[in-house]
Amino acid sequence: MTSDERALLQRRLELVNLLEGEGAVTLPAVRQALLDVPRHRFMPPETRHQAYDNCALPIGLGQTISQPYMVAVMTELLRPAPDQTILEIGTGSGYQAAVLSRLCRTVYTVERIPELTRRAEDVFRELGYGNIRTRVGDGTVGWTEFAPYDGIIVTAGAPAVPESLRHQLKDGGSLVVPVGDRTFQMLRRETRHGDSFRREEHGGCIFVKLVGREGWPEESE
Repeated sequence: MTSDERALLQRRLELVNLLEGEGAVTLPAVRQALLDVPRHRFMPPETRHQAYDNCALPIGLGQTISQPYMVAVMTELLRPAPDQTILEIGTGSGYQAAVLSRLCRTVYTVERIPELTRRAEDVFRELGYGNIRTRVGDGTVGWTEFAPYDGIIVTAGAPAVPESLRHQLKDGGSLVVPVGDRTFQMLRRETRHGDSFRREEHGGCIFVKLVGREGWPEESE
């Protein structure tokens, strides 16, 4: 390991310790996943020096890599297990999918911007993350081919919870999604019980808009 690699690992450890101190990380498996995944590899060269700051950062094309605090919180709300399949809506940089891939059997992730998908696929390949399946398309309607899923996570702000995603969730599974207007959302977890869903809210957040048939229209960007 080079001195630069050691320095990055130390900064990653400091970030995870910070998240643990703030209560965002409570599960040992989530802590280890955050330590294992090199966030800087999912970022453009010009912002990699900020990779272990606890903030969202631009990745181009009007998108961002989520704040590590939010990645930790959403991952813990989902509570992925080694035998589960998870659907992610909004691949973006690929960082959230990479974290989930360390915790479950398979991650299926959908992104509407082809260039972001290609970038993420390259990093997954370089890091050897072979249990992530990618697709370019409208994430608001999910990915029916592999449904139902043990958990679904949406990494963009929705005006309402897409019904297609609810239908693709297993009984007992959880759907984690930011819901609100274009500038502010509440982080929501919905747990399926037969045909009903138990709803919980877990604080305010700000995400880029979820664009698609069951999200915001394209012209609202």
